[in-house]
Amino acid sequence: MMERENSNRTRKITVRLTLEEYAKIESKFKASTCRKLSDYIRRHLFEKPITAKYRNQSLDDFIEETVALRNELTAIGNNVNQVVKKMHTLQQIPEYKQWILQYEFEKTILYNKVNDIQNNIQKITDKWLQS
Repeated sequence: MMERENSNRTRKITVRLTLEEYAKIESKFKASTCRKLSDYIRRHLFEKPITAKYRNQSLDDFIEETVALRNELTAIGNNVNQVVKKMHTLQQIPEYKQWILQYEFEKTILYNKVNDIQNNIQKITDKWLQS
């Protein structure tokens, strides 16, 4: 890590870049472990080591898909809980039947999402085993 000389840094350099140049620098900065763009640029200028992050794209894709599925499962779980609470308060049979049908619908969605999770896990496992 670069020494803490912030109090001694009184000089400022302004550099104008095109959108493409800035995007390239920003991309390299984001792929590094530097916390600030100024730190990244300073390290580059003074030829100090810059540690790049290693990203496993298939793992990133898996995590992104799993998070989305988890959020959907949470929403479905909340709906199922609401259905069950409502079922406990119902006295009239027609309303009760409606909530049972809603429960069955939500349960089907839940099982489909769980199946999606299992399929995605299998795809990632197969991909890793081929490597």
